[in-house]
Amino acid sequence: MAEIKLTKNELRDQQSKLAQLEKYLPTLQLKKAMLQAEVHETRIEIERLVKTFKTQRARVEEYSGLLTTKTTIDPLKASTILKISKHYENIAGVEVPYFEGVEFAEFTYSLFETPPWVDAAIVELRNLKSVQAHIQVVEEQKKALEKELREVSIRVNLFEKILIPRAVGNIKKIKVFLGDQQLAAVSQAKVAKSKIESNKLLAILGHQLRGVPNAS
Repeated sequence: MAEIKLTKNELRDQQSKLAQLEKYLPTLQLKKAMLQAEVHETRIEIERLVKTFKTQRARVEEYSGLLTTKTTIDPLKASTILKISKHYENIAGVEVPYFEGVEFAEFTYSLFETPPWVDAAIVELRNLKSVQAHIQVVEEQKKALEKELREVSIRVNLFEKILIPRAVGNIKKIKVFLGDQQLAAVSQAKVAKSKIESNKLLAILGHQLRGVPNAS
């Protein structure tokens, strides 16, 4: 860290810097709080979706025996995801993805040549894949928010623990130095004034003494 100048100009600069830091810190603290809340919400959402996923997987497992049965089609192929749709929103300065839905690859089959259970199995498989995709997008949300939260937390700590205390310390140091200088100047001025007054008094006395007749 560069040594600060113990001058009035440097004092003004440090006071200005401190004012800017104290003005901007609440904004950073607010952003940090918002990001913490958003991260907490994504964690709750992921927990909810994981429960839904487990429930849906249990529903699919009910068809596990049937899915191994040879049919004219493979129900698993009917749940192939072609595209995951999502949009982005700006949350506390971060572009965050939001799940909209999934688009499955086109899959056609003859209703007359397949067992009745195939339709229901495909629906359950697709629901499972959809929930899985939803979890993936919310995980992306959490990752983006946590990354920004880490960066903002570092800046808040920098402001609170380093920059602001440093500016306060610099201001105190400069004020003490300038105060000492001012006291020294006042003291020197008093000494100089005292010498001047003493010299004046000696001059007066000398003048008076020169006017006194010689007693001899």
